[in-house]
Amino acid sequence: MKYFFVITCMLLFTGCYQVERNCLDYQTGAFYSEITIDGEVFKSEFVRTKDLQVETYNNKIDSTHVRWINDCEVVFKTIHPKNMSEKKDIHLKILVTTDSTYTFEYSYVGEKTKQKGIATKLK
Repeated sequence: MKYFFVITCMLLFTGCYQVERNCLDYQTGAFYSEITIDGEVFKSEFVRTKDLQVETYNNKIDSTHVRWINDCEVVFKTIHPKNMSEKKDIHLKILVTTDSTYTFEYSYVGEKTKQKGIATKLK
C-alpha cells in the first residue's frame, strides 16, 4: 500500500510538468546547429526566413524551401537536389526551447529513424 501511494504521487507530479516550446521565436533568424550521429559531431550555420533556409555545411551552401506544418513542425525540400538523398524531404520537430536554443528531432519524411540536435539562435 505504501508503494502504491508513492507511485501515485510520482505520476501526479510528472503529469503536471509542461515542456516549454516557444517555437515562433525560432521560425526565422540566423542559427548554429550541432548534431551527433554515431559519435561524430556535424556542425552547420543557417539563415531561415518564413519560406527559405540557406545552410552552410563543410563550406557548401544548400538552399531549401520551408513549409511550416504548425508552429513547431516544418518540412524542408531541397531546391536543387544533386542526388537521390537530397530529393527526400526532411521533417523537423522542435521539442524544447530555451531563451536562445531549441532541441529538435528530424527524419526523412516517411522514415521512422530520427536524429536529434540542438540549434542556437545567433541573431
